[in-house]
Amino acid sequence: MDPYLLRKLNTERAARRAVIHLTDLGDGRDRVVCEGDPVAGPLGTAIESAFRSGKSAVVAAEDRDFFLNVHLPPARIVVIGAAHISQALAQMAGIAGFDITIIDPRTAFATEERFAGIDLVADWPEDVLGARPLDAYTALVAVTHDPKIDDFPLSQALSTGCFYIGALGSRKTHAKRVERLTALGHSDAEIATISAPIGLDIGAASPAEIAVAILADIVEHLRRRPLRGAVS
Repeated sequence: MDPYLLRKLNTERAARRAVIHLTDLGDGRDRVVCEGDPVAGPLGTAIESAFRSGKSAVVAAEDRDFFLNVHLPPARIVVIGAAHISQALAQMAGIAGFDITIIDPRTAFATEERFAGIDLVADWPEDVLGARPLDAYTALVAVTHDPKIDDFPLSQALSTGCFYIGALGSRKTHAKRVERLTALGHSDAEIATISAPIGLDIGAASPAEIAVAILADIVEHLRRRPLRGAVS
C-alpha cells in the first residue's frame, strides 16, 4: 500500500471514522474511501452496503472486480445510570459484540459487585465524556430519570450525532425532557431522534426484557443508520 494511503487509513481509524481500502483486482490500483465520500453507480451502492454491514468482500461493478476491505470503529454503548436495566444490558451487549461503559456518579448504584467485569465509571458524565467523548459510532442510553445526570450526555449525544440515543421514562417525563433540551438550543428535528419511550415496542415489562428491547433498537439503528454524507 502507498505510504500516503496507509497514513490516511490509520488517521481515519484512530479518529473512530469508518473507512474502506478499495482495491481494483484487475490492475491493483487502490484508494481509501471515507464514509460520505461520493462514489457513483453500482460501486457506490456496494460501498454503501459495506459501510452498513461492516463486512469486507469482493464485489463486481462496472465490469471489474474490487476488494472492499472495510474498517468500522467498534460500535459501543454508553449507559448513563447503573440501574437494573443496565446490569442486564451490559451482559447482553457483550454477547452481541458491543463494547459498553456504565457511567453513574451515584456510588451506591455504581459498584463493582453489581457490574463485575464491566467498564464502570462512578463519576459525573460531564467529567467522563470530556476525556472519553461520544461519536457517531456510539449509542447513548440514559436511564437514571434524573435530569442532573441525564441531560448533559443527552445534549452531547445530539450534538455529536450518536447513531442511537435512547432515554427511559414516560411520555410525560419525556415531554419535560424535550422542554429542557429545547432550552439548551436543540431543534425539534434533533430531539425527535431520541428513542423515547426507549427501545422497540415489544411489550417489555421486566428490566431484562427492557434491556432486550433497547439492544434490539440499537442494532436496528446501527444497521439502518443514514451514512455521513452521500455515498452514491
